[in-house]
Amino acid sequence: RQSSIRGRHKVIGFLEKPYKSVGFLKPHEFIGFQPEDPGHAFQELVLVRMIDAIGHRDVEQALHQVAQRLGIVAEHPLDAPDIKISVREAFGIDSDMKVPAFSQGSEHVPMIDPTYRFDRDTTLAILAGFAHNRRVMIQGYHGTGKSTHIEQVAARLNWPCVRVNLDSHISRIDLIGKDAIVLRDGKQITEFREGILPWALKRPVAMVFDEYDAGRPDVMFVIQRVLEVDGKLTLLDQNKVIHPHPNFRLFATSNTVGLGDTTGLYHGTQQINQAQMDRWSIVATLNYLSVADETNIVTAKVPSFDNAEGRKKIEAMVALANLTRQGFVAGDISTVMSPRTVITLAENAEIFGEISYAFRVTFLNRCDEVERPILAEYYQRCFGEELPEEAINVMVR
Repeated sequence: RQSSIRGRHKVIGFLEKPYKSVGFLKPHEFIGFQPEDPGHAFQELVLVRMIDAIGHRDVEQALHQVAQRLGIVAEHPLDAPDIKISVREAFGIDSDMKVPAFSQGSEHVPMIDPTYRFDRDTTLAILAGFAHNRRVMIQGYHGTGKSTHIEQVAARLNWPCVRVNLDSHISRIDLIGKDAIVLRDGKQITEFREGILPWALKRPVAMVFDEYDAGRPDVMFVIQRVLEVDGKLTLLDQNKVIHPHPNFRLFATSNTVGLGDTTGLYHGTQQINQAQMDRWSIVATLNYLSVADETNIVTAKVPSFDNAEGRKKIEAMVALANLTRQGFVAGDISTVMSPRTVITLAENAEIFGEISYAFRVTFLNRCDEVERPILAEYYQRCFGEELPEEAINVMVR
């Protein structure tokens, strides 16, 4: 067990029911976690970081793997960031800023996408959230990579990241927790199982609320207290107050800025209480990129187009997407091509070997039939060829 000696922690070994000592370690810094299943044979499993100079990282990683093999969800091997990284080197942004990061990852750290391109302003806003414990909301049109942007920053910081989609089925008990019936020593008992919010709040985890403007009002008020930097969470069922971990971080993404759907694109979104919006300390906007940046992103995602001829095709796809965006603003069409749609178009063109057919199955077929001649004109402007007649004919009944 861990014991406090003059303010320092010491672990004297693993304890296995019935408390048989199965291993001893020298005094070291306590990191530790509680197993999710209290009925597990190991009542306590302690992960440690040796302070001895010899091979301490190997020992740390080995203990981390032991926890996973026991079927227990292990914590991040480090309780706090232990290194600083250069923003210029890690994100390709012209800045002298250095941000805290973890030297080791865990199963909750997102995978690094080496082809990802970072938007400068959005990246700096997210980094401020990680470095200075700011509550950051990323707002923008669909398909611009808002959630992925947060994930890719977390991946390069080795910061555990958990995404929660606030759809209409997410309820208060999903976030807070609920009573559950479990077997303990052959008997059924009722015990409280904490939800994702208390779990994350107690750990060095970045929680991302996706589709924040689609959340139910009762769920949103659960989140409101946590939005404050020192926001404590009170579990009424447990008479317990949870204090946030010093390295807990909170982010959100939304298509609107809390004023509801003003464009007709985002049905199901709601107005957000302005007292809650006021608690978000940074609100960044990530919308459509320049033609050059969007072309580079698509080319990086579909490397088979990374040549002179391929880049011309990608530039034409991006130009087509920009025409749909301009047409939407002018009220000519009701659907737009997002950067995600352009990437999908390039991927489908690679599969089918024909851009016109890829455009039909990627975007045209989900548009209003009345608007298809306009989209066919956009296509002709960008690619210099007509779409097949059957793709744009409107059936009149």
